[in-house]
Amino acid sequence: MHAPPSQPCHDLLQSGLDLLDQGISVFDGELRLVAWNRPFLELLDFPADFAVIGRPFADFIRYNAERGEYGPGDCAKQIDERIAAARSFSAHVSERRRPNGSLLLLRGEPLPNGGFVTLYSDITEQRYLEDLSEHQNQQLDERVRRRTAQLENANAQLRRANAENSDIAAALSRSESRLRLINDTMPMLIAYLDQGQIYRYVNKGYAQWFAHPASEIIGRSVAEVVGGDIHRQVNDALHRALAGERVSYEYRMTRGEQHWHAHSTLVPELGADGKVLGVFVFSHDITEQKRMQAALLQAQKMEAIGSLTGGLAHDFNNLLTVIIGNLAALEEQQAANAAISDFVTPALQSARRGVQLIRRLLTYSRQQPLEPAAVDINHLLLDLARLIRRSLPDNINLSTPSDSHDLFALADPALLESALLNFALNARDAMPGGGHLQISAENVELPAEAPETAEFDVPPGHYISIAVADDGCGMSPQVLAHACEPFFTTKRLGLGSGLGLAMAQGFVRQSGGGMRIRSEPERGTQVEIVLPQTSAPSRAGLAHSGSAPHADGALVLLVEDDSAVRRVVRQQLIELGHPVIEAENAEQALAMVEQISDIAIVVSDVLMPGNLNGRQLSERIRHNRPHMRIVLVSGYADDTPRAGDPPVLAKPFSRQDLARALAHSAQTAHEGQPHE
Repeated sequence: MHAPPSQPCHDLLQSGLDLLDQGISVFDGELRLVAWNRPFLELLDFPADFAVIGRPFADFIRYNAERGEYGPGDCAKQIDERIAAARSFSAHVSERRRPNGSLLLLRGEPLPNGGFVTLYSDITEQRYLEDLSEHQNQQLDERVRRRTAQLENANAQLRRANAENSDIAAALSRSESRLRLINDTMPMLIAYLDQGQIYRYVNKGYAQWFAHPASEIIGRSVAEVVGGDIHRQVNDALHRALAGERVSYEYRMTRGEQHWHAHSTLVPELGADGKVLGVFVFSHDITEQKRMQAALLQAQKMEAIGSLTGGLAHDFNNLLTVIIGNLAALEEQQAANAAISDFVTPALQSARRGVQLIRRLLTYSRQQPLEPAAVDINHLLLDLARLIRRSLPDNINLSTPSDSHDLFALADPALLESALLNFALNARDAMPGGGHLQISAENVELPAEAPETAEFDVPPGHYISIAVADDGCGMSPQVLAHACEPFFTTKRLGLGSGLGLAMAQGFVRQSGGGMRIRSEPERGTQVEIVLPQTSAPSRAGLAHSGSAPHADGALVLLVEDDSAVRRVVRQQLIELGHPVIEAENAEQALAMVEQISDIAIVVSDVLMPGNLNGRQLSERIRHNRPHMRIVLVSGYADDTPRAGDPPVLAKPFSRQDLARALAHSAQTAHEGQPHE
């Protein structure tokens, strides 16, 4: 059961949305504004007073049409066309050039219950950079063509000069010196290779690129100068160029811990008889361009993860509802059968771990809020140590000393475990040759005057400190300064997303704590977090939370389209003492409520096939029978109850969870009764 969101939570969510680089707007099925952020108003130049929940979509279209946003034409026709398109909204991606010259990328997606969400991205600068890159490539090709013509002309002059007197040879020598000066000052890597792939000329930029003096490159082979890895990347292109073909390609080189990329064009030099004399090499650095492409790709992957997570979670939660429901029933019925328990208990534990896995996935994609609770840190570290030891090589020693007293922190248990696991795996990767990994915890007091209070950026008070330390390779001050930036990573492509520390820091700050990292090259790294200290949950509270309220035997109408889920929930209701009748969709349920007056409770899935979903069904029933008790169940993360809604029970759930939801529905129905 989820409580209605409070105003501080709404303000926090709005503040988070306002920090996005992209604009966002959400309209419901009636084409009225539901949610937005500040970039949406700024990107489209809407007045601030337009940001009102419930404002019709038509107001925004009319405002745009009247100020000429859609170009010349009949304003009324422009408005009608766009409103009609919104009512039959379909997923789309489009670009729109605004009158002020900015270029916006619009990505629209329909919502499952009607309405749509639209993301607005300003790609003016991106498009400018793409056009600029294309223009620069064209300029580069033109320079190559002009330079090739100049060099061919110079070679012709040199051949004629060899047949003439020494005065002409001296003049040509001076010309060559001028050309070398030009080549050395150009932002281009230039070299010349003969038929045997031996360097005969390199300019200053080319020599600096490979970190050799020019004099040490001339006369050596390509393989000697560039190394085996790069030579394997370019060897095929060299052979094609030496066969007379003009070739362009890209290659990557590693310099220290950094990767560099270059784009090269090979231009064969042809003799008077048409034979290839050698190859000119023209290259330029494209490392920054590659970095931007990689960052864009990573951002697109994260966006795709967020889009897919909700639907995947719904399907998995339905499956887990069936699995956990049947296993729990079997475990209860066969409690005395040790042979069956040996199979059922681990299966049930694994299924419940699957629930936690889905929740972590939802939290990772920002589709589920934090669920802070009193976490027993000593118990958490013991469980975490067992998990970490499975992924550590034999040459890494793990220790988990902690304060012998009770340590309880207020945090989301699953996210805390995930953050500590991320710290531990980073420490493992920093010790490829082995070492010592230590995870410790203790009570700390941070007074106002303590430097640690400012360093953690937390208010004075009592906290639980958790530190993960290793004696691995450590980080330089430059790397440490960027360690918590999103997408920053020193690992090879594919081995790290650059999000682990950033997400952990965000989770810790949301939990009211702080985080700091201390590291020195070759001395190791310590990541320390502090979380608000809390008291242990009372045994009475735990006992009360685990008990199920007494059932009153009222007739329940169960509305669920998935037959397997329906069968599990029906059995739970029967075990709670309720007679049950079933419906596969909202239309059937409405007819049964009208015909059967004994129905006292409706338990309905939120998302169902047909014209009505669970929320709409509850509204119809409450309109005709305001005292009806209603419980909604859902596998989606965003199906949280709104003001006045029936309680929403998240799948999968236990029989005790269902019983508490039924009891809460009785309170909700009582509170919603009219007072005479």
